[in-house]
Amino acid sequence: MQNKVLTIRTQSGEKRAQFSTSLARGLAVLAAFSPDRPLLGITTLAALLEMDKSTTHRYVATLEELGYLEQDSESQKYRLGIKVVDLGLAALNAMEMRHIARPHMERLARESGHTINIGILDGADVFYVERVTNPTSIDLNLTVGSRLPAYCTSMGKVLLADLPEERLFDLIDRVEFLPRGPNTIITRGALLAELQRVRVAGFAVNNEELAYGHRSISAPIRSRAGATIAALNMAVRASMISLDDLTGWLASHLISVADHISSYLGYRPESGTRNMMPAGNAKGIVASDQ
Repeated sequence: MQNKVLTIRTQSGEKRAQFSTSLARGLAVLAAFSPDRPLLGITTLAALLEMDKSTTHRYVATLEELGYLEQDSESQKYRLGIKVVDLGLAALNAMEMRHIARPHMERLARESGHTINIGILDGADVFYVERVTNPTSIDLNLTVGSRLPAYCTSMGKVLLADLPEERLFDLIDRVEFLPRGPNTIITRGALLAELQRVRVAGFAVNNEELAYGHRSISAPIRSRAGATIAALNMAVRASMISLDDLTGWLASHLISVADHISSYLGYRPESGTRNMMPAGNAKGIVASDQ
């Protein structure tokens, strides 16, 4: 007789008001598969999850449609799909990146005196995966797990700039351009022009686009294949750091650290130098936002 492998449990042992039982059951279906049980049929899944067959079939059909399960053509049983593999690799990559990046972020925070962040792109948002804070910087009440719109952040612009054109246009079409700071980019055309300047410069600047008094600069962290998988960010107070300093020696320092993290992830640039805009010209990125 099969051991029942799942009752719905949370990490804290208690369900919050926002807890979704339907989502939990869907994830429970995925969790039922293991190296010892790579193929499972509806009857077995229903027994393992203590659900009726019709409910189990509904969850399985949904997960199959989304690519998280695949049906074996011979046995008609189900196995985990490629989307689960993608999620697992993404999680492993994120954990590896955080582990590798943390000491470099801490050193950069000490040397610069500013808050250092790493973010990844999640839809049209930047998702914060690591932070080393400094009390002299504006933190905007951000924590690991916080989200901000990509269009008005330097991390977001770095991440958007490396996307394939079709995906980039699809994401931009979803953006509601709202003025969040005195220099926020509020049109599609202005954002596309800004992203082209980011590609040329090799870094992105946020000059009070997100909030008054807040500036930041970001550089790409690249995978072994050369794709931008994350952004390294330095956040500063506008009253403390000039644009010349931000786009000059601080930018060079940040880019060097981002390249170092990328090298630990297996990235090897074709040439020995990164394509960077000179510090004086980098101010043009900011001027266009105003």
